[in-house]
Amino acid sequence: MQFVFMCVALCERSRTMGKMNCSIGLCDMQTMIHCSIFIFFLGGLSTMSFYRNNKQDVASHDITVTFTNAITRVFDHQGKLKSPPLSLSGTCDLFSGRWVHDNKSYYPLYKEHECPYLEENFACQTYGRKDSKYLQWRWQPHGCDFPRFDGKTIVERLRGKRLLFVGDSLNRNQWNSMICMLHSSIPGVKRAGGGLKGHLHTFRASDYNISIDFYWAPMLVESNGDNPKNHHAGDYRIVGIKAIEKHARHWVDADILIFNSYHWWRVPEVKLLKSGASLLYDTIQEYEEVDSLRAYNMGLKTWSDWAHTHIDPSKTKLFFMGVTATHSRAKEWGGMKKMNCYGETEPVMDDTFWERKIDPKMLSILESSLSKLKAKGVNVQIINITQLTQCRKDAHTTVYRKHWRPLTDEQKQNPRLASDCSHWCLPGVPDTWNELLLAYIFWFQN
Repeated sequence: MQFVFMCVALCERSRTMGKMNCSIGLCDMQTMIHCSIFIFFLGGLSTMSFYRNNKQDVASHDITVTFTNAITRVFDHQGKLKSPPLSLSGTCDLFSGRWVHDNKSYYPLYKEHECPYLEENFACQTYGRKDSKYLQWRWQPHGCDFPRFDGKTIVERLRGKRLLFVGDSLNRNQWNSMICMLHSSIPGVKRAGGGLKGHLHTFRASDYNISIDFYWAPMLVESNGDNPKNHHAGDYRIVGIKAIEKHARHWVDADILIFNSYHWWRVPEVKLLKSGASLLYDTIQEYEEVDSLRAYNMGLKTWSDWAHTHIDPSKTKLFFMGVTATHSRAKEWGGMKKMNCYGETEPVMDDTFWERKIDPKMLSILESSLSKLKAKGVNVQIINITQLTQCRKDAHTTVYRKHWRPLTDEQKQNPRLASDCSHWCLPGVPDTWNELLLAYIFWFQN
């Protein structure tokens, strides 16, 4: 076993000696040949030993591999059975990897015109995007793989459950991806709708008693951005830093909760209501201004206290989505000054790329909050998609979406000014977020 891992390490060392990029490189061929021969020899001996000591039949077509306490079949991206991942102990980091261009794989997972629930904000091809290469990139973790998406299996395991996304419009982007991924695998009556004055977006499959919902709460606690239809508050934020119950009472019946909250906190200062009141719409408000890092920490503390008090970990699985890249400065990846993601059709081909808008201090606050909550017995798995999104400057909606306000003459002449570099085209990158999320829900946490 030590020799096997030494071979893997030599291969990884060969890979990292050159410049890292977002396309798969080849390991040192001589090392790989020697390692392969030795591993094949050991495998043969192990197989012979297994059959000598076990009377039961083993079906040659059923390859299983254990991750922590989970057992799952592992497929390659063409649907064929493949060798198990290199890491069998649950130590493989699915969030560390690179994008591989693969126009022969099963991506995209669905076609845009085949999803009747696709929101106009994310329907890039419907609104004029002509290129399609952005649909053909596959996320490949270093040294291991994750189960290929199987809609029918997922639907069976979701039977009788409520899966709820809570957060900002990026979580709505992911929620929309999830229902587009699953709807064709769910037989019977399905419907989508809304409620709670626009806070709640719903998808119901009545025959399977499945609910996949999204709840709008961009800062988790109450804020001046809580109005789903009128939440553009400019660069200032007013929050009731301890007020969460108005939102949270709609979350407690979910079997699977997926939260996110980051982008709305990226302001110099946040105004905290001094009274701690639940209502933010009085004409006279007293507040104190604090820096965004302190406010973010306080907001997550309120959310953590709620989770510790109200969530039974034996009944509800909790997840928190990581931070996603917003490719607003093309100069950071070698593009033209004053440009952004508009017109980009290729990923950044350097997986050491890290945009400056991602604040490591805020990531540390999130990690610390989740660690403290885990110490209290409530495990929240972070789906760390931050690195995963860094390279994908090509996959944003930019101008290929419904514009809810008429474009100005300046925006028409300079489309980058109207480009959305925060949200993502569907099908697209959020589908990979959901593949990883589903892997953790149904395989790696059982």
